[in-house]
Amino acid sequence: MINVDNLSKFYGNVEAVRGISFDVEEGEIVGFLGPNGAGKSTTMKILTGYMPASSGSAHIAGFDVSQDPLNVQKNLGYLPENNPLYPEMTVSAYLDYSASIKGLSSSEKNSAIGSVIEKCGLENVRSRVIGHLSKGYRQRVGLAQALVNDPPVMLLDEPTSGLDPAQIVEIRNLIKELKGNRTIMLSTHILPEVNMVCDRVVIIHQGRLAAAGELDALADSMNEKNRTFLSVVGEEDKFSEILKGIDGVENVRLRGIKNGEVHYEVDSEKDLRANLASVVYEKSGKLTEIRKESITLEEIFVKIVSGETGSIEENVDE
Repeated sequence: MINVDNLSKFYGNVEAVRGISFDVEEGEIVGFLGPNGAGKSTTMKILTGYMPASSGSAHIAGFDVSQDPLNVQKNLGYLPENNPLYPEMTVSAYLDYSASIKGLSSSEKNSAIGSVIEKCGLENVRSRVIGHLSKGYRQRVGLAQALVNDPPVMLLDEPTSGLDPAQIVEIRNLIKELKGNRTIMLSTHILPEVNMVCDRVVIIHQGRLAAAGELDALADSMNEKNRTFLSVVGEEDKFSEILKGIDGVENVRLRGIKNGEVHYEVDSEKDLRANLASVVYEKSGKLTEIRKESITLEEIFVKIVSGETGSIEENVDE
C-alpha cells in the first residue's frame, strides 16, 4: 500500500533524503523513526504530494505520487505534526468543510461525518468551537478529518506530540483501533509508543535507511550477547559467585533487591537459562523468575544514531 523506491530529495547541494526504499503492506502499522534532521518530515511531505522528490519514486495504494497526485490524495489520510485546524469553526462545520474539499457528495458527507465523530469520540463536542477544545480533543478532530474520506492509507506525523499522559493513551488507543482496517505509517519520537502500536519499524538516519523490520528481528540481529534476567530468593553474595562460576557465563550484574528477591543480569555467548535454573536449585536457591532479555528499541535507536552499527535492513514486506 506504501511503496518507496530509491527516493532522494535535494535542497540545493544538501541531500536531505538519500536513496531510501521500503514497503508497507496492507493493514500494517509501521513506525517511521529517526533523530531530528534525519529526513522523516521530508519523506512524509513527498508521500503526501506536498513536495516533489528529486529522484526515485513513491506509490500510495498503487498510484504514483508524482504522476497521479489526485488519486493518491483520495486514498490518503494525513495528520501533520502541526495540526492545521480552523479554531473559529465548530467541529461539525470543520469536518463538513474537510469532507467537501476531499470530494464527498452531499449525500455521503452526513454519514461520513457521523461515523468519524463516533469513531474519534467527538459526540460531546461536535457543536463546540475548535479553539475552545483541549489539545487532546483537537488531535481527535485532526484524526477525524484524516479519516472522513475513509482512506485505506494514513500518514500520522507525531500524533501525540504535546499531549499529557492521559491524552496520549486516548490517541494511542484510537490508532490501535484502526489497526487492520488501515495501512498506517506513524512518525513519532515516543519510542514506547512504537512498541505498543507498531508491527514494524523503518529507521532513517542522516537521510539514509538505517534499519527496517520487525522489532524482535532487529533486536536479535543487534544482540551481541545473550542477556538473561533472573530473580532468586537467597544471599546476594553467595549467588553472585555461584552464577559467575557457571561455564559460559561472561558477566553477572546485580540489578537490585526487592521484597527479599535478588535480581541479576547474566551475559553469555549462548542461552544458558536451563543451566542457570539448574544450578540455582542445586544450591538450594528459590528461582522466582527467569527470562531472556532482548535489546530494547531505545538501545537499537541509540546504537544506530551513534554510529555503533551499520545499516540493518530486512525486507519490510515479508
